[in-house]
Amino acid sequence: MEQYLGTTERWFITPLVLMFLAMIIYLLLRKLGWKARAATGFALVSPWLIGFIIFTAFPLIYSLYLSFTNYSLFGTPKWIGLNNYIYIFTNDYEFWPSVRLTLLYATFTVPIGVIGSLMIAMLLNNRIKGIGAFRTIYYLPAVMPDVAVALIWRWLFNSQSGLINYVISPFLKIFHIGKIDWFGDPKYVLWAFIIMSVWGIFGTNTVVFLAGLQGVPRSLYEVAELDGANSWIKFWKITIPQISPVILLQVVMGIISALQIFTVAMFVRPTTGAGIFMNQLIYNRGFTQLHMGQASAIAWVLFVIILAFTLLVFKSTPAWVHYEGEIKR
Repeated sequence: MEQYLGTTERWFITPLVLMFLAMIIYLLLRKLGWKARAATGFALVSPWLIGFIIFTAFPLIYSLYLSFTNYSLFGTPKWIGLNNYIYIFTNDYEFWPSVRLTLLYATFTVPIGVIGSLMIAMLLNNRIKGIGAFRTIYYLPAVMPDVAVALIWRWLFNSQSGLINYVISPFLKIFHIGKIDWFGDPKYVLWAFIIMSVWGIFGTNTVVFLAGLQGVPRSLYEVAELDGANSWIKFWKITIPQISPVILLQVVMGIISALQIFTVAMFVRPTTGAGIFMNQLIYNRGFTQLHMGQASAIAWVLFVIILAFTLLVFKSTPAWVHYEGEIKR
């Protein structure tokens, strides 16, 4: 009970402290000659700005520094230059398999997520009786905690008593295949995670696509119908161009999310021999093996990979992303 009271107190105290901090900053800015409107705006944003600097910007810069050091969470970081990067690229037997598994996972799951979400959104965009109930049901996966979802999937994929092995066992017997060890056999671990990713097509991604579809003017479809366009032509020539900015958003967020898979993988716990994702490797290297310098180096490699794929997508946007009011050159 005392623990809950302490948490409640912090929930009340924290906003008061932030308000007091904003007022102090406002008064200081006014004394420095700032106009009231500018001082008010900066004071209101200052709690977020301070939090960003302390909890995001500083750890980001510090992790870059740590990637060039030998640091075990205890003692003082020792500068070793590029040794961490040389080690993970040349001598780390876990690094390249984790990169391969992470990239393959993103390669399969991003198209599945984008296409699947778009298809579900198109179904939910129909004007039929009870469509509100269907939209609510399809959004429910978004409110389920990742940990709960991971535990459910771990039970479903259990090699001995899992529902999936039970369902497919008749087909496996035809080919004289025993029960599949989904998270212990390197041949199946990737496919298990790809199957699990199908869960992600529901929820927020579908809602975002649904909002985009509802923003497409009905008049465009009506004109196309007068010209004799069929459903495929309307989809390809009207729907896709009109929602292309939404597709861009989903692709970029899908790439970032897939390359940073962590929670589900940590609770499912595939064996090391079956492969681990890059974020898992970062966690294990930093907090289990206490090689924080190597963990920071791997984290920055992951950052560069995400940045490269994101820039590549944005580089391709002139060819397929269309914005309203844009003049085609």
